[in-house]
Amino acid sequence: MKNHAAAILLAAGRSRRMGCCKQLLPLGQTTVIGRCLDTLVSGGINEIVVVVSEEGNEVARAAGRYPVRVVVNPQADGDMASSIRAGRDALTVETGGVIVALCDYPLVVATTVARLIRTHIASPGSIIIPCHDGRRGHPLLLPRPVLDELEGWLTLRDLVRLDPGRTRSLEVDDPGVLIDMDTPEDYRRICNAVAGFDVRRGDGGQDTDLRQGG
Repeated sequence: MKNHAAAILLAAGRSRRMGCCKQLLPLGQTTVIGRCLDTLVSGGINEIVVVVSEEGNEVARAAGRYPVRVVVNPQADGDMASSIRAGRDALTVETGGVIVALCDYPLVVATTVARLIRTHIASPGSIIIPCHDGRRGHPLLLPRPVLDELEGWLTLRDLVRLDPGRTRSLEVDDPGVLIDMDTPEDYRRICNAVAGFDVRRGDGGQDTDLRQGG
């Protein structure tokens, strides 16, 4: 399946700035990780690999309620690139494109995921970066052959910058691609937004004060 798109959900962070496990914080009718997985599934992703830390047993159990594969980043205090590599190596061979999603961005809507997939099908060799109001955000979609280049010292940012000619910006009507959640203040703002906004459907208003850098 040349254009099959999968997703890696990075959930191995230690949440030091939050002060507790952000992946398991309640958000709407579910949790942060639950909302992220709902969005990926609703957006049309059939294969999802969730990467957790060695201490992430509770996160793994929460993710296991969904049709996903859970893998552990074996590197203690490993960086994002090491988590991506752990998730990548668990993907099936027929994967054509891979969405790299972060639990830090729980307000991304399912329509953005669906548009990333459609754009990948039309442009299978491109790294696709969602943008809102001209600002780049998350999640990214990378062709599997490009993701295979993530070795050694390279970070995800380095990989994107290696060849600007193969990147494609995708403007989306989704401020969630810019909204990062690292601190208790971020979490309170996101909870307030979710109270009036269904990110899985993308209906309702969004508080523009949440549009932080991504």
